[in-house]
Amino acid sequence: MSERSVQHGSFTIRRRYDAPPSRVFRAWADPAARLVWGAPGDDWELAEPRFDFRVGGIETSRFGPPGDPVYRNETRYADIVPDRRIVFSYTIDRGDTRISASLSTVELLPDGAGTRLVFTEQAVFLDGGDQPEIREGGWREILDKLDAFLRRRAAH
Repeated sequence: MSERSVQHGSFTIRRRYDAPPSRVFRAWADPAARLVWGAPGDDWELAEPRFDFRVGGIETSRFGPPGDPVYRNETRYADIVPDRRIVFSYTIDRGDTRISASLSTVELLPDGAGTRLVFTEQAVFLDGGDQPEIREGGWREILDKLDAFLRRRAAH
C-alpha cells in the first residue's frame, strides 16, 4: 500500500426478506441485533461497538477475524425514515491507515408480506487497501446474515 491511488466504485445489492419492513428496520436499529449479523463472514467479530442510530449519530466499532479485529469503522447517519430508508456515510481504517470512504443507502420496500431491500453504495478506495469487489462481497455476506437472523427470529 505504499503507492498512492484512488479507485471509485459503486454497487447495488437487492434482497427479499420474508419479514415486513418494520422488522427489517428494527434489525438495523437494534444494537443487540446488529451484534449478531453486522460483521462480514461467519467467523468475523464486531468489537468495541458504540451505537448511535439517529440522524447525526456517529457509531464506531472494530471488526475482523477472531482475536484480530484490525479494521475500524466510523459511521455517520445522514437520514433515517423508519421502516423505509437509512442513509449513512462511513470510513474504514486498517490500523492507522484510511482505506475507504463510502455513502450507503438502504431502501426498505414493502413486497407482499415481506420486504424488498435495495442496498446501494458509492465508495472511494484508497491506496490499494480495499477494492470494490471485496467490499461488495462483504456486504453480500452481511445481508445474508441479516436474512438468517430474520429467519431465526421468525421461528421463535
